[in-house]
This record gives sequence, structure tokens and C-alpha cells, in this order.
Amino acid sequence: MTYVANTVPADHPNSIHSEHKQHDEERLEDLDLSLKNVPTLTPEQERKLWRKIDLRLIPILSLMYLLSFLDRGNIGNAKLDGLVTQLDLTGNRFNIALTMFFIVIFSLVLKVVRPSRWLPAISFIWGIVIYPQLVGVRACLGFAEAGFFPGVVYYLTLWYPRHMLQYRIGLFFGAATIAGAFSGLLAFAIGHMNGISGLEGWSWIFLLEGLATIVVAAIALFVLVDFPDTAEFLTPEERAFVVWKKKYDNSSVGEEERFAVRHIWAAFRDWQVWLHILISFSIVGPLYGITLFLPFGYSTPISQLLTVPPYVAATITLLVVAYYSDKLKMRSPFILAGLVMCLIGFSINISTAPDAVKYFGTFFIVIGSYAAIPGVISWLGNNLSGQYKRGVGMALQIGIENFSGAIASNIYRSQDSPRFILGHALELMLVGIGLVVLPIIVFRYKRINAQRDAAERLVMERGEKVQYSDEELRELGDRAPDFRYTL
Repeated sequence: MTYVANTVPADHPNSIHSEHKQHDEERLEDLDLSLKNVPTLTPEQERKLWRKIDLRLIPILSLMYLLSFLDRGNIGNAKLDGLVTQLDLTGNRFNIALTMFFIVIFSLVLKVVRPSRWLPAISFIWGIVIYPQLVGVRACLGFAEAGFFPGVVYYLTLWYPRHMLQYRIGLFFGAATIAGAFSGLLAFAIGHMNGISGLEGWSWIFLLEGLATIVVAAIALFVLVDFPDTAEFLTPEERAFVVWKKKYDNSSVGEEERFAVRHIWAAFRDWQVWLHILISFSIVGPLYGITLFLPFGYSTPISQLLTVPPYVAATITLLVVAYYSDKLKMRSPFILAGLVMCLIGFSINISTAPDAVKYFGTFFIVIGSYAAIPGVISWLGNNLSGQYKRGVGMALQIGIENFSGAIASNIYRSQDSPRFILGHALELMLVGIGLVVLPIIVFRYKRINAQRDAAERLVMERGEKVQYSDEELRELGDRAPDFRYTL
């Protein structure tokens, strides 16, 4: 069978979708529906369908991630409430405890273990972790949480088309920014429990937030669903539409569905995976650095409350950016804006400016890093075609970027207080790497897209047909001649 450059509408009788109708019917037979019976939805009906899916998936995932971020980030609030003093975390001991959270390796298991069981299970595990030995417990906490964020991101890629993805990641990741604001308020309130049952305020922060995680994990067992083709809250017609829409989002002949070792090597050999990892480092490092420390130079209650406004502003900005990034089908300009904001924020904080001005600079860092993260994640996901290659590539990206959190945990040393010149300088270096690498990625994508456009025009002008079988096109994935990279 021949491949023709994708220049005709999908509903045209001679389009690729018509040519492969028989093949598509076979791929949808598990839903007992043929491709010709897949419902044609009006724009309003499709909006209602995605809203139905959003309401089922996003709230519970966001709540779980909010608690995840509270449980990993509350150590910064606990530090202000007596943790360092009671546990004698002098020198670099506190930094070592922070580091142990990030030195973990996760496995991508959602194609083996049901998401509706795996995600609540690891949430439950990190909820029951207790804190008598801080370093060991932080390592256990990191191990339990390691599979959650990459697991959820990959899970969402199985539900949503690529240019609907960032807004959903934004809604989900927005829980982290809410957690940043909420943790300060919550820690301020829980701090008043100091002395109850012989426990200091920092102990109550860990115990109460861990208990909340356990409760939500139990609820998630009954709320989460697995994959679109088995989602009982959707009608058979809706399941068929979602499966079809997702399968043919990146390719006119769909994606490979059978796992092979070559998918792993394809991700490891792909230049874009490694350049995107550098971009991730440049954003995640500042995010963790500012989340774990936020040094303002004020008393503990005031410092707890001062963490709230930057995160509220970041949450609003994040959702606005995610919405317009999906609408415009552009990622890089918004990521660039986030990097520039981080550059401004750290430049202010490394200076000799008054504390009030540095607090203003903190807004730039929090807003820039948090608003850029969903774009960083979805950008690579958009440009890796083939669900297994995409899963491995995103796992590499999110797994390796966690080491920037380990870096951030060690560059803000107590002896550098209150200016933390070393920490801010190294964060500026990470931001600088991102500002250099991002234009390189954009240039490569534009060049490849232009080459494929030119080849397609040449084929049309000559009236030729390029010989590709369906299997070859699926195997090519993002290297297929009709695939265009998202900028």
C-alpha cells in the first residue's frame, strides 16, 4: 500500500483514513464498534465529552498531587517550626535529608499494573511513612512518590490528544502551586499545636498531612479508572471516539500498540529527549530551590504566611499559560518567558537589594518556574510519537530532571545565609543553560518541519507517491514524513 502526503481532509473519500478503514475496524473491534460507527460529534458534544472526562480524572489526580507536594515540601515549613533544632540538623545534615528524597529511580509500570490501583497504592505508601529517622524516611518517601508524577503524566497522554494535553497537565500540576500556598497557611495553623501530646509543631505537620494522604488514597481506589477503552463511566460510543481520537492524533495510520525493545532504544537515541532534559533541569532546579527554602529573613509565622501570595499568583498564571499554549499549539515561547522570569528573580535575590525587593523577586521565580513546568513536560510528549517511545522518553525526562532537585537541596547551605550567593548563582547557571538550549531545539524543529514541508510539496508537484506501508509509518513515528514537531 502507498503513502500519499497528508494534504487531503480526513473525511475525503480518497483520504488515508478511507484507505485504511478495514485495518481501523480491526483495531476497534475490542469495543464492538467499527470505524464507520464511531460517532461524529459536534464541537459542543465533543466539549461535553472532554469535560466529562476532565471531571472524572483531574480532580482526584490533582488532590493526590497536592498532598504529594505537601508531603515532600512540608519539610521546609517544618524547618521553620523546630525540626532543625530538635533533630540537631547542623551543618549539611538538613541538605543531606533533602537530597535523599531525589536519589531514586522509578519504573514505568502503567502498561502492566492498572493505573486505578498503582497510583492510589503508591499514594497510600508515602502517606504511612513516618519521621523518626529523617534521612532514611526521606529516601522511603522519595521511593514511594517517584512513580506518581511521571505515571500521571503518561496516563494523561493515553487519554488526551497532544494539543489538549498541557492544559490538563496544568490543572493537575496547579495542585502543586496550590500546595505551595496552602502549606504555608496549614503550617502556620498547625504550628499552634506545638506541645500537644508532647510533640513539637513540626511533628504535627508531618502526622496530619500524612493522614490526609492515606484517606485520599483510599478514596482514589473507587474513583480512578484505567484506560479509555475500559472506562465504564463512558458510553461505548464515547469510548470508541476517545480511542480513535487519541490513536490518530499524531499519525494518519495510528501508533504502534505492541511493545518491543526497540522502543526503548529509540527513546535513548533520540536527540530531542536529551536536549529536553537540559531544559527540564533549567526549570525544575529553580522550582525545587525556591520551594524548599524561600528565605525571607522574617520570623517563622511571617515567613510561613509570606509563602502564600507567590504561589497564588503562580497558580493563576500557570492555568492561563497552559490554556493559551494549547490553543495556540505553541510551547517554546511560554517556556522562554518562564526562564526569563527566573533569570530576573534570581538576579534580584543575589543582589544586595532590601528584603522587600527580594521578596518581589521571589514572585518572578515561583511564577516563572511553576508556569513553565507543564509546557516542558507536554512539549516533549507532543513530539515523541509512539506510545511506548513516548512513555520511555518522558520517563527519562522526569526521572533525570529529579536530580536537579538533589542539586537544589545542596546548594542552599546554612552557612551562606542570609544572601545564599552560591545557591542563587548556581540556579542562574541552570537558567542560563535553558536559555541556550531552548533556541537550539526550536531551530532543529523548524528546520526538520521545513524539510518535510518541502519534500511534501515536491511530491505533489511531481504527482508522485512515496512508498510506505502502514507498518513502516507506525514504526517511523515522529520521523514519519507527515509528522510535524510542535514548536
